[in-house]
Amino acid sequence: QVQLVESGGGLVQAGGSLRLSCAASGSIFSITAMGWYRQAPGKQRELVASITTGGSRNQADSVKGRFTISRDNAKNTVYLQMNSLKPEDTAVYYCNMRLKATGWGLLSDYWGQGTQVTVSS
Repeated sequence: QVQLVESGGGLVQAGGSLRLSCAASGSIFSITAMGWYRQAPGKQRELVASITTGGSRNQADSVKGRFTISRDNAKNTVYLQMNSLKPEDTAVYYCNMRLKATGWGLLSDYWGQGTQVTVSS
């Protein structure tokens, strides 16, 4: 069974920084894409940033220049460094990994439990 455990959320003032981490554990054969999504109250879940095994990144326009996604393949961990935070960044942040649990298995999406990020003005 694969588990994704997130950490690093919290309350911060506007202009501050937070670093989110998400580590995968369990039966893992390979991980392709890793990413972070967020969902604010009353809104749909949206992609914040993603990164492939080769290091190619994709980011939402709203976070470009402020957030940086990175990954440590040896640790099956993805990070999100968030700088210059704004009140509109307030949301529950979820990590996502697309992986194979076994060599003969299919690629499947796994999600973390979510971590709250609150930015006060």
